[in-house]
Amino acid sequence: MAQLSDDCFAFGGPLMSVEAAVAIIAARVTAVAETENVGLLHADGRILAADVVAPLPLPPFTNSAVDGYAVRSSDLGTGELLLPVSGRVQAGAASQQPIAAGHAMRIFTGAPMPEGADTVFMQEDVKLDGAGNVLLPQGLKAGANVRPAGEDVAKGISALPTGSRLRPQDLALVAAFGIAQVSVRRRIRVAVFSTGNELTSPGASRGTAQQFDSNRFMLMALLSRLGCEVADLGIISDDCGLLAGALRNAAAAHDLILTSGGVSTGEEDHVKAAVESVGSLVLWRMAIKPGRPVAMGIIDGTPVIGLPGNPVASFVTFAHVVRPTVFALAGAMPQRLAPMPIRAAFSYRKKIARREYVRVSMRHGADGLLEVTKFPREGAGLLSSLVETDGLVELGEQITQVDPGDVVGFLSYASLL
Repeated sequence: MAQLSDDCFAFGGPLMSVEAAVAIIAARVTAVAETENVGLLHADGRILAADVVAPLPLPPFTNSAVDGYAVRSSDLGTGELLLPVSGRVQAGAASQQPIAAGHAMRIFTGAPMPEGADTVFMQEDVKLDGAGNVLLPQGLKAGANVRPAGEDVAKGISALPTGSRLRPQDLALVAAFGIAQVSVRRRIRVAVFSTGNELTSPGASRGTAQQFDSNRFMLMALLSRLGCEVADLGIISDDCGLLAGALRNAAAAHDLILTSGGVSTGEEDHVKAAVESVGSLVLWRMAIKPGRPVAMGIIDGTPVIGLPGNPVASFVTFAHVVRPTVFALAGAMPQRLAPMPIRAAFSYRKKIARREYVRVSMRHGADGLLEVTKFPREGAGLLSSLVETDGLVELGEQITQVDPGDVVGFLSYASLL
């Protein structure tokens, strides 16, 4: 089971910065130790547990990059050259003889270069005379249109390091080495539940003072996209004892516990107290909007994160607290969020010393350049604001004003997964 140490990093201030929270996670969360071998068809999104070392060079042999005619560069002069064509090399077959001096050889893309040949003329650049000769134009440099062995990847190097989160292009590289399986960390196990007497599950009956639980399904989907095994623990009512029992039971069988709601300071917000009754609290309240009330603690070595109940706040804090925790537990290299510079097409004011995230949509401005517009309403409970926008503009702690034309940092929703 993954562990989170609790030594000397308890919450130490009224509001913790995003960087401080991420630093706590990076420094204290220990990755799961168990590994498994999986086939390439099932390796997308998994975390490498060992370096992939190139067992052969790529390409494994020097080959032609085009369909054309292979020649010896030493035969080329300063003008056009007519050479007899002797031999033919197709992809998947090797020439049985070296190229003769003063001759050309027909060759196809991917075919091994015949011994002695070092340059290839593209077939569309040459002319055939009908008598078995090819007329080559002047000016082609030696080595043109040839892929040397090892040009892409040298044999013996670490092509993919431990901790890589495998992408389709990574799997293509592994496959090119002839490797059918990779060693990956096991998927981390995450228990998810919502809190609140005001919630009921979709499909169940709804009381007049209740709402259908939406956060749980958003969070479980986000976790699944990060490669987690997710356990749905449903809704826990507003009772500190019930919450404490659910947390302790979940800690015994999971690597991470994620809750939604009940982390603020109201009389019926019991998550913070429940965590403290069976474990210890290490983080509470962040200098972030939306999403200030965030609780992180440990129960028997298992991290528990309590997110706000408002869906937008829950989404934003997931990206900045849960996401790095998941990657740390999974043994992944840090997956830093890098906002893309983009032009603002809106005005906005904010308080200093607080990180804020503004929901925005992209469009092309009058000059054809990309810009972002702000969602017209502010509420952290507006699910439509997540559905109808493309991402978030990140405004740092020292920013207090955004005006049209300012360059701001944009995080697409896709970049958060």
